Amino acid sequence: MNNKKEYQGKYGNRIKRCSRLIFVTLSLLVFTGCHFPHPIVETPITSNHNQTAISEILNPVLEQTSTPDIIVTPDPPTPTLPPQNSTLEALPNTIFYTTQNGDTLPALAARFDVSIDAIESIESLPKEGYLPIGIQLRIPDNLEETLLFNDPLLPDSEVIFGPSVGDFNTIDFAQAAGGYLTSYSEFINGVELSGPEIIHKVAIETSTNPRLLLALLEYQSNWVFDSPPNAYNDIYPIGFGALDDTGLYRELLIASKVLAQGFYGWRDGTWLELTFFGGQKARLSPTLNAGSVALMNFFSTLYYPDWWEDQLLGETSFPVLYERLFGNSWARANTVEPYLLETLTQPELNLPFSIGERWSFTGGPHSCWQTGTPWGAIDFAPITGEPRCVPSVRWATAAAPGLVVRSDNSVVALDLDGDGDEGTGWVLIYQHMAKEGRVSAGTWLNQDDPVGHPSCEGGQATGTHLHFTRKFNGEWVGVGGPMPMNLSGWQVIGGERRYQGTLIKEDQIVTAQPNGMSGSTIIRDE
Repeated sequence: MNNKKEYQGKYGNRIKRCSRLIFVTLSLLVFTGCHFPHPIVETPITSNHNQTAISEILNPVLEQTSTPDIIVTPDPPTPTLPPQNSTLEALPNTIFYTTQNGDTLPALAARFDVSIDAIESIESLPKEGYLPIGIQLRIPDNLEETLLFNDPLLPDSEVIFGPSVGDFNTIDFAQAAGGYLTSYSEFINGVELSGPEIIHKVAIETSTNPRLLLALLEYQSNWVFDSPPNAYNDIYPIGFGALDDTGLYRELLIASKVLAQGFYGWRDGTWLELTFFGGQKARLSPTLNAGSVALMNFFSTLYYPDWWEDQLLGETSFPVLYERLFGNSWARANTVEPYLLETLTQPELNLPFSIGERWSFTGGPHSCWQTGTPWGAIDFAPITGEPRCVPSVRWATAAAPGLVVRSDNSVVALDLDGDGDEGTGWVLIYQHMAKEGRVSAGTWLNQDDPVGHPSCEGGQATGTHLHFTRKFNGEWVGVGGPMPMNLSGWQVIGGERRYQGTLIKEDQIVTAQPNGMSGSTIIRDE
């Protein structure tokens, strides 16, 4: 069998029988929905790829996107042997682990199924925040399950729209490839977009690496370099088969959500096993990195266990295709990783509205963007007495100075380092900004300058409000954990469920209330 279509031909009936189950599962993977009323009062198997096209047509593109003069490739973690220069003694029923980009003690404890206090090192370890990179840890070996392989498959930076994206141009790459993707188009929110434009839109909005999305599409359907027969009839080019989510755009949205579930779930220690197509589960090796887990999770969603490993290992596997297309991903990662360092802190941010105004804290921490991203977004609604879902006369304001790098579809992205690259440094995302009055891309904003008027535009909203969240180097950032959200001295604390939570400043407490009832009012005083 040479491609996904032949796989589906053999297993098509099983896929169809399972499609409704897939739909029910994936229908839960929706964009962040802010269902808060405006507070009026305060009270599958590998593809046959066109190798000639890849090697001959894209050589100029590959020269721009790869880093051939960098040949350092990180070795996989070695969890079972003590480091040669370690003073930690090897003890029975323990293993050794070297800290990686983005590790925290709570996440490691969850992955290894131990208490935080059971993790030992010759160095002092912070119980909050990121761990220093390269620290040797001795951890009890408590996991008795059969673990999935621990070889790294993909760097963290290759999953997100981060620094490694650089000047990579999705549309130029796809046009040079010349496959069916270039002739494909869809109407998205009333606007016709080409296939390459759809890839870029999903990449930038979900903060998913466009290289990865292109490679997954090519691997699953040969749309990037080739024009398969009857491609125009293929409503599931990635292969998810969700009944109401047809076409390239929605399939890519699902792909980004599945990648995010693995990536961010591994980051915070909540996504510890894979659920394969068909329902079988398997525990992940605790030494993996977030990028590898994201990729493993993607393929587990589409393939039975017997086929899953073939997609990740071997001469015709996805990582082989990915390197053929974009060069050595580990070499590229060495130019930008590690980027989640123990010294990293949030810059000083103000509440995103003007001093003296009365707003309601209508939504506690919830998904930054799509399902799978951290609980890093909060919602504010202006208290003005205006009708529900009309653009407010009030302004959302810049929480910090920066350059507006994106302003469309109700979203404003404010780049705090001012380099014009949304994938580097701190970026603030404002959603539900009304088209009328919204600041233009390319505008430099000083702290407290107007960004736009809160509204119901964009996404799901039942009341005028602002959805506010943060990214760092392309990673969505949760409100707690390693980099707490603090706005004008107000600490954001999450609740047990999405949209629950509080704002705390000294002896003041504001509680999230979706209806804007008493207790949710916050007035910025500095």
